[in-house]
Amino acid sequence: MAIHKLKSGQKHQESEKGNITKDITLQIAQERLYSFLIEIVQQWSPEDVLLEFKLLFLDLTDSENLGKNTGIYNISFLKKEQDFLQTVKRCFYIIVNNWEAQRKYQDIQKLINLFDNYKNLTKLINSNISIQQNWLKNFVCSETYQGLKSVASKYQHQVQKQAAQKDWANRYTSYSLVAQAFDVNRPKEQQEVARKLSKQMKDKFKFELAMYIARSQSATSSSTRYKNPSVLGDNVINLIKLIVVKKGTFNYENIANIFIKQIENQTLRDFKVSIQKYLFSAGDSKNLVSIVKQQLADKLSTWKEEYDEEIINKNLILRFCNYLIDCLTIEHGKEPSQLFIVLLSHGNPLTLVIILLKIILICRNARSHLEVRIAHLISFYENYPENECKWFINFLEFFNITFAIYAENVEYNLIKMQEDNSMYQSELNLDAYRVFSQLKKDTPK
Repeated sequence: MAIHKLKSGQKHQESEKGNITKDITLQIAQERLYSFLIEIVQQWSPEDVLLEFKLLFLDLTDSENLGKNTGIYNISFLKKEQDFLQTVKRCFYIIVNNWEAQRKYQDIQKLINLFDNYKNLTKLINSNISIQQNWLKNFVCSETYQGLKSVASKYQHQVQKQAAQKDWANRYTSYSLVAQAFDVNRPKEQQEVARKLSKQMKDKFKFELAMYIARSQSATSSSTRYKNPSVLGDNVINLIKLIVVKKGTFNYENIANIFIKQIENQTLRDFKVSIQKYLFSAGDSKNLVSIVKQQLADKLSTWKEEYDEEIINKNLILRFCNYLIDCLTIEHGKEPSQLFIVLLSHGNPLTLVIILLKIILICRNARSHLEVRIAHLISFYENYPENECKWFINFLEFFNITFAIYAENVEYNLIKMQEDNSMYQSELNLDAYRVFSQLKKDTPK
């Protein structure tokens, strides 16, 4: 009897182990499929993406492209209807999120039309495919699909405006995806997909920037192997050198850490004064600082006055920094703030970028709010021709590069390669230096 129980227990354990293995296999296959779709939706034409999607999910046939990239040729690994529905749904959002961020509203409608026009006219001998066809029918008739249609329906009115949309905004898709990720009115699944897509785009920018810097400073490296991810041309190298020089001289990270210690146990009233001194350095234009400081002081002094005597904490600092970001970018998510216009029209874009960086260095959790506001700014200016808003595009480029240097996991250093024969000590011969990048070492928190 005991032997029978032992054998029964062993079989049960083996069965559980088999189920776990299947789940892992399913998850790996799904992730490979998702990665493949993310890659093609960013690189292929919408027509080719639609054709590939139809091949896999409506025709239920093999795909050579999928097979070459993942080792999986079709979606036959989906053995349960729930898995099938979840996979279709996630793949739908991967495509829609990308195309929305790229303003390809008409192509989103074509994706919906694929399902609306779906008719299963073919009777197939393969029972597995026949089952999946029934799942597809159920999906098209389900509330889930109607929900997806309602998500996509909001883009219909955008199609007519498509001709007015300017392609330059597509270069900053990652910010639109961040805005999607934090839009509570969207389904959680769509928010999660947008979050992952945005991170992937940022990682790609970081990698391409580091590789471009290495290639452009090497005489032996191919000039076509790595592209410049910015639109600043080769001037981006000198910009990076200037930013890294500032890093070495002023070391914003150290200053931020010192500031965080100094404000411990301050009241909100005192913090409002301290942070303004922290944000503006002595090297900034005096006239510009005077104008901005006055406008900012008036706004900040009246923010949450009922809390002025309270000791600040992380939550209060986050709320304050989010408000400060609004003052400096776009208020109420509608129109660029007065301070944003003043800073960019009277100064170098780097001035505003460094102020925003200083905010994030003392409150990392405010970064998502900042990126959402950047997305709102892009939305506001996207209808303007590129030649009319080059100043704003320059701001975006400076922002991308500065945050890649300071706020990411890549460390940039300036190495002197030859004697600097500048006549004055205050001058710096940038040609005498090279920029090197490396991954930052994990530091204990």
